[in-house]
Amino acid sequence: MNAFVLNRHGRLVFPSSVMPQLDFSTMESLDQLDTVIRRDFETKAPSGTDILERIRTGGYDDRYALMRDIALNLFWANRFSITMYDKRPTRWADLPRTRSDVFLPVLEPWEDGETKVAAVEQAYPTLPARWDGEVEDQVFGVLFDVFGNRRNHATTLPAVKPTVAEFLAEPANLTFRLPHYDPDYPVYEYDDVLDCREDVPELEALHRWAMVLHNQYPWDRSAVELARADQISDDDYVVAFHPRDREVREFLRRLATGAVPRQAPAPRESRPPVRPFPPVDVRRAFTVLPRLECLVAVHGDQVCTNDDVVRNSAYNWSPMSAAEIQEKTGVEERRYTSLSLEELALQAAEAALEKAGRGPEEIGGVVVCTCTSSRLIPSLATYICGQLGIHQTHAAYDLVAACAGMPYGLAEAARLLQEVERPVLVVCAEKFSDKIGNVRPSRMLFADGAAAMIVGVAGEGQGGDFDYLQTYASGPASEVNSIIWPNPEFDNNITVFGPQVKALAGRYLAQMIEEIGALPAPDGAAGSLLDSIDLIVPHQANKTMVLQLAERAGLRADQLYFNIETTGNASSASIPLAIHDAVRDGVITTPVRVFAPGFGAGAVAGYAVMRVDPAVVDVRDARAAGVAAEAPATAADEPRPASEQLREAFT
Repeated sequence: MNAFVLNRHGRLVFPSSVMPQLDFSTMESLDQLDTVIRRDFETKAPSGTDILERIRTGGYDDRYALMRDIALNLFWANRFSITMYDKRPTRWADLPRTRSDVFLPVLEPWEDGETKVAAVEQAYPTLPARWDGEVEDQVFGVLFDVFGNRRNHATTLPAVKPTVAEFLAEPANLTFRLPHYDPDYPVYEYDDVLDCREDVPELEALHRWAMVLHNQYPWDRSAVELARADQISDDDYVVAFHPRDREVREFLRRLATGAVPRQAPAPRESRPPVRPFPPVDVRRAFTVLPRLECLVAVHGDQVCTNDDVVRNSAYNWSPMSAAEIQEKTGVEERRYTSLSLEELALQAAEAALEKAGRGPEEIGGVVVCTCTSSRLIPSLATYICGQLGIHQTHAAYDLVAACAGMPYGLAEAARLLQEVERPVLVVCAEKFSDKIGNVRPSRMLFADGAAAMIVGVAGEGQGGDFDYLQTYASGPASEVNSIIWPNPEFDNNITVFGPQVKALAGRYLAQMIEEIGALPAPDGAAGSLLDSIDLIVPHQANKTMVLQLAERAGLRADQLYFNIETTGNASSASIPLAIHDAVRDGVITTPVRVFAPGFGAGAVAGYAVMRVDPAVVDVRDARAAGVAAEAPATAADEPRPASEQLREAFT
């Protein structure tokens, strides 16, 4: 998993953003690799000719813009060596000649290389610094030492290098020759890269890029030249390429054996159902009415701000500032956890039992809603049962409904109540922080978090807390596959295809509003069910997108509550976390009727129309309720009062 780390300055660092490492276990063909390389390295990288032309036409406004292009060019020039091979300077006389897993690159001289290098060297001092001249000079020094000593053309580099025997078969082949090699040539250690710290997030990211690129050439670069195969002497050094790991070695073996990639079947055209699926009228459909006994939340213990995202910019990202991330998504910071998903979910479950005053022997079922669990056997639900000391329960299972997890989980709990007439524990838990890698849209949006609810049996003569429950699933294949994890095309990281997500969210939200607008208000009140809603707490997907879709569906912005600004998108946990925060922030101070719609991955959706009494919501963080976390809480974990504007908007 691509987890975050805390460096010695206490800052979040995502190693996968700066140290390219493709997952070759998912690669089946050169075409697939070429697609990934083109997307991650080539699309945004300028060639040396592009850089030269921009210099000549005054295309650079400042030094940072020039340095960023140089770095992207160098990542592109190293696109195969940095992802597939370890470079090992080796004395020519000691180089194996017959092994199938030792390679030598065949290189071509860099066309007009001296002109391009000279242009960069002359242009840099004429440009103004963007932020910090001293830091920018330092970073440029590292980058230019690599760029200025490039010898080879990068456009025609193949992914699969020739073996030494294949290289020697053509005496005119060129490769790197080093007259000497110092194995102690200074390079940046792993911790040096992680501990890089600059005041400007963009410069910190660029500085890390420069350090990684420096490490691609751990020798005296000024002494390197391109030499013919028949002109290399025994005491010369060449740069041998070795597969960087077993997965690359297996990929090369698959290519050599001519393995044919598997083709996925084409999806059929989607057809709408023969008739709509009506929402479940809870009071009419069930004899055992569900009651919300408690709701607790566990926020992540690490705050990841938009500045943190920018300072971890990957080499394949388009530039975006912290303010632009906020404008595009509504997110200012998101919460990550240093705990495992199992620990996070267990904290929420334990806190829920404590808040409701329930013992493990009373629980009639456990439903865990999550789309980020890598635990299959035992399921996360049964794991929690064992940890809580539940000797036996009627049912315990995981439910994968992604961002509609809470409506799905509550619907399952209501059905289970009919069979067991005992409280059902519903846990919504997600950990995205280690499943994002260097995918920018996912990094901007997704977060970690958990919430747990106990749904019990309403007392005699009580109407219960749930009016309507609804779930949906599916749509066109493009919408079903609009959010994918694991995604082999993106190193098994979670990926989001924005237009398709917006299409499914808009389709479902319009359908939901139409449904509840046509239903009567509960308890014989005048108007529609929609008229009776006090507060809308939607899935916290993307604030900008949800507000646009809500307006299109006829809703006003002041009818909706958001906490995505400080929490991010925690998928199945996002709605219960938002309800918790609405109580914590003083938005919900008395019992209210809430409409909670969710929609997301797999083209699933659903909603709950429910009564939320703030008395059943534990506004303490679960850690404060006696469940200790391994990582220390930050100041941002403390409950913060809502602004007067926020209070007024919902009262």
